[in-house]
Amino acid sequence: MSMPKPSPKPSSRKPSPRTPSRKPLIYGAGVVVAAALFGYVSYRATAPESAASGSSSVVAGVTADPDEGVYPELAALARRDAGDKLALGRADAPVVLIEYADFKCGYCGKFARDTEPALVKEYVDTGTLRIEWRNFPIFGAESEAAARASWAAGQQDRFWEFHRAAYAEGAKEKGFGKARLKALARQAGVPDLDRFVRDTDGTAAAAAVSKDQEQGYGIGATSTPSFLVNGRPIAGAQPAETFTRAIEQAAATAKNLGHAGQDPKGPAAPASPEGSAK
Repeated sequence: MSMPKPSPKPSSRKPSPRTPSRKPLIYGAGVVVAAALFGYVSYRATAPESAASGSSSVVAGVTADPDEGVYPELAALARRDAGDKLALGRADAPVVLIEYADFKCGYCGKFARDTEPALVKEYVDTGTLRIEWRNFPIFGAESEAAARASWAAGQQDRFWEFHRAAYAEGAKEKGFGKARLKALARQAGVPDLDRFVRDTDGTAAAAAVSKDQEQGYGIGATSTPSFLVNGRPIAGAQPAETFTRAIEQAAATAKNLGHAGQDPKGPAAPASPEGSAK
């Protein structure tokens, strides 16, 4: 049985015994379909060539129909909180991309290095897109520690710098022990490293990470990276064209129907202070 070719795909793992399995029904019936899609794309991406023959883009990609595969229950998960330190872009951007990711996930790193910077330049910087990060650690204790550390860096407005350092080529191979996390914080320019250490080990960080995990498992995500683009699920570090098409379709729809999760006739949300790329 041959191994799959190294194409963009999600990294996956079943929830550990310490992490309770989440039922993908808490956000509505449409989420069952999203859960099935996440699981099937994960299988197609990791299955042997004989089982995964054909393009997985049929499942993971974006169809010509801008409404197909879009779920209002998932669109409503966009927080649009102007004070969210783990978000990038205007709070009133017409499109919100939510990313569920793990710092030990190689394909999350691939997306962060190869795809995300172009999306930031083309869509975030022009006010079309907002990116909201969700810590979704699934690879054990170091994943969880890195997630808490990223949140702690965010409390000092250095989340995206920490994100960039943690996803640099070869960074995850060095591990995410306490000394390494502090070194990454220093590299990211976190001004108060003592506070960073306290925050990383504090209950607020643990609660924030747990909240993100609950949401991820609640929509049926069991692999990383997993994305929602205005309620459209995308599993894995897919080609840039998949994200571009999803964003442009969502922007066109939002122009006519209003922002995701908002009354089309209602007022726009206030702009976020972190509206430019870092």
